[in-house]
Amino acid sequence: MSDDDAISDFTRRSVAVEGVEKTVWVAGTGPAVVMLPEMPGISPDVLRLARWVRDAGFTVQVPSLFGTDGAFPTAEGGREVVRRACVSAEFRAFAGGGTSPVTLWLRGLARQAHIECGGPGVGAIGLCFTGNFALTMALEPAVIAPVVNHPSLPLDDPGGLELDAADARDVRERLRRDGLTVLAYRFEGDRWCTGQRFAAYRALLGDAFDGRVLPDSAANPSPPPFFADLVGTPHSVVTAHLVDEVGHPTVRARDEILAFLGSRLHPHGNGPLSAT
Repeated sequence: MSDDDAISDFTRRSVAVEGVEKTVWVAGTGPAVVMLPEMPGISPDVLRLARWVRDAGFTVQVPSLFGTDGAFPTAEGGREVVRRACVSAEFRAFAGGGTSPVTLWLRGLARQAHIECGGPGVGAIGLCFTGNFALTMALEPAVIAPVVNHPSLPLDDPGGLELDAADARDVRERLRRDGLTVLAYRFEGDRWCTGQRFAAYRALLGDAFDGRVLPDSAANPSPPPFFADLVGTPHSVVTAHLVDEVGHPTVRARDEILAFLGSRLHPHGNGPLSAT
């Protein structure tokens, strides 16, 4: 997957939440799943995952938060995207910054998606820089299936969580009150999403945090240049480091995510649960 993706099988929308407009790429039918991009943007690998979500019986909505939509992730271009995001007022990339303000907009997107698509609620999938955003989105009552993939923020604190104290308490209470579970993934040797970070999630959320760890040997050894040259470690379990082979650990992780979404959003088995 070394070419740009034209995103020709998605509908491009401009979505406004409290007066702020962002581009959202939409495809599929069924209950909504808001799938967030990973650094350095909505890459071909991110779109591959979005298509799997779509084909599993969901309306997938991918908001454009940074980078060039559909672009293959190069090292040079990705470095500049990261630099801009780290100084953006929408994100809190470093320790002490608390919850990223963009999550308020994402909660509004989830609320609108639930009204439009129906069903029992909305799924949220975070990836890398946006990993923890899926958890914060659970402060919106419509979000009932949060998936946190290799959350990398804060970048300068391997045991930190991208949450201020009040939001952390509210998320914990929301999950406890409604019996929700957070599904999460990381590679064992990931230096951007460490065991310390998963331990912090477990300390905050207890049994509501279902953190799963894959061996580094399961990672795609030839990811795009941004991941090979800048990330420099097994990281993106179901996107750039996924190995698309039947029975592969990363493919099993993908199928577990689809099954998790299905169990929450298709509770009566009225939608497919597998992308294969």
